[in-house]
Amino acid sequence: MDWLIDLFAQQDSVAHIALLYSLVIAIGVLLGKVKIGGISLGVTFVLFVGILAGHIGFTAPLPIMNFLQDFGLILFVFMIGLQVGPGFFESFGKGGLKLNMLATLGVLLNIGVMFACYFIFFDTSDPKNLPMMVGTLYGAVTNTPGLGAASEALHSVFPNGFNFNIASAYACAYPLGVLGIIGASLAVKYFFHVDFKEENEKMMEKESADPHVKPHVMYLKVANTYIAGRTLSQISEFLNRDIVCTRILHEGKLSVPRRDTKFEMGDEVLVACAESDAEAIQAFIGPTIDDHWVESPTAQQMVSRKVIVTNTAMNGKSLGKMHFSSLYGVNITRITRQGMELFASRSHHFHVGDRITVVGPEENVNRVAEMMGNQERKLNMPNIATIFIGIIVGIIFGSLPFSIPGMPVPLRLGLAGGPLIIAILVGRFGYRMGLNTYMTTSANMMLREFGLVLFLASVGIKAGDGFWQTVVAGDGLKYVGTGFLITVIPILIVAIIAYKKFHFGYFTIMGMIAGTYTDPPALAYANSVCLGESSAIGYSTVYPLSMFLRIFTAQIIVLFCCGV
Repeated sequence: MDWLIDLFAQQDSVAHIALLYSLVIAIGVLLGKVKIGGISLGVTFVLFVGILAGHIGFTAPLPIMNFLQDFGLILFVFMIGLQVGPGFFESFGKGGLKLNMLATLGVLLNIGVMFACYFIFFDTSDPKNLPMMVGTLYGAVTNTPGLGAASEALHSVFPNGFNFNIASAYACAYPLGVLGIIGASLAVKYFFHVDFKEENEKMMEKESADPHVKPHVMYLKVANTYIAGRTLSQISEFLNRDIVCTRILHEGKLSVPRRDTKFEMGDEVLVACAESDAEAIQAFIGPTIDDHWVESPTAQQMVSRKVIVTNTAMNGKSLGKMHFSSLYGVNITRITRQGMELFASRSHHFHVGDRITVVGPEENVNRVAEMMGNQERKLNMPNIATIFIGIIVGIIFGSLPFSIPGMPVPLRLGLAGGPLIIAILVGRFGYRMGLNTYMTTSANMMLREFGLVLFLASVGIKAGDGFWQTVVAGDGLKYVGTGFLITVIPILIVAIIAYKKFHFGYFTIMGMIAGTYTDPPALAYANSVCLGESSAIGYSTVYPLSMFLRIFTAQIIVLFCCGV
């Protein structure tokens, strides 16, 4: 049995370190799946198992834990940035701008309540209290990357070490933070007398009536004399709307129209457009008709096929500049990206992973499919080089010092902020540098969760030694109480503004709150009571900016306030 004792006792052995992390992560993940009242803590339970392991002395050499913690953090935030990058800038369009403004207000209110609690409940002369309140803040908003960014910034401010561990305060505030987000959302429901059934009905009505990007297909007969003799390009310009004409029946002959194809009176055309434009286009061209000619023998020569963009050379190319109708005799009618169906406007830029609907003669469609790649197995190949090139640039960018008057040390974005910003930029503009940034959702989630559990396990094990003293003999109960205030107060304020001033639906608000707090359990609860996509849309709209602000403000608070 000596070999088994040595395995657990020899802290500097590779086998011991691998065993330690494997046990902490496996037990933490399994316990995190246990639901109490329909709510689970998820992968964050790894932190609590790590604290227990550190408390009983089951630990590893500090330099190795520091490396695994920092590498896990880098991998975690980079994969987040790569995922949110493509939609980061687009999230500010239309209603997204208001939702992101509300999310930003929520982030600032969290920080404001944190400082208020610090000045009211804690001794401001004690240098450890403000950093510990930062840990409480990120436990209260259930944001682990923010904890990592704050910890990393503290090492910049205190290069010789410090005698406190903000992970203890984070762990104290986290459980009630998860409950507080859902509880505050329910409080808003009762405050405004929201009925879930009624709200679902209103939401479904609104979603079905929102036609701005939803594709619409119709068969029309040319009945406007103004159109006679004019080309498809001229008609599209006159309408000032995106319109795709996939087929035209002229004098009994069916063909795929090009930009220079002329319309004549009596022609029958198959048109695809945004649903919101359908009425105006129909009024201009002519009445709708039955699609009887689709069944004609000539029509059987035409095919409609889904093609997957897997050729990296197509990355970033716009639909309008590809001249599909004039060069290849086909039309692109729809584009599906990450499960969302989009109208194929001429300004659309292709990304690897897009699924496009191509209509035209079979031979021509096959040529376009070959050009676009259309090899699904290529999507399953991980782009490892892109990840590590991005990490290299992110670390260098995060290490650049920015000197600001009055600050004790130069400002650095660090190992969290640098890779995050670079990942967002690579995810959005990487194609311009020849980088293939496509990654399946499962691959992204795997790498992200792997980095997260390494980080949480390391933080927990390191915090375990002094955790009991912090909770029982220290200010543990204060961290729990102030964390609850940090969680709840901003939600109530932001939700009231969103509901009363901006008239957002309740489910959209629930999703927005979950996204602002980057809290999947809250989103899961919102989705369980919402029959449509409003909660998910609210969450995904504000999540990119919220995650960025959580990580960035963590470092700003530490560098500006804790270093003074």
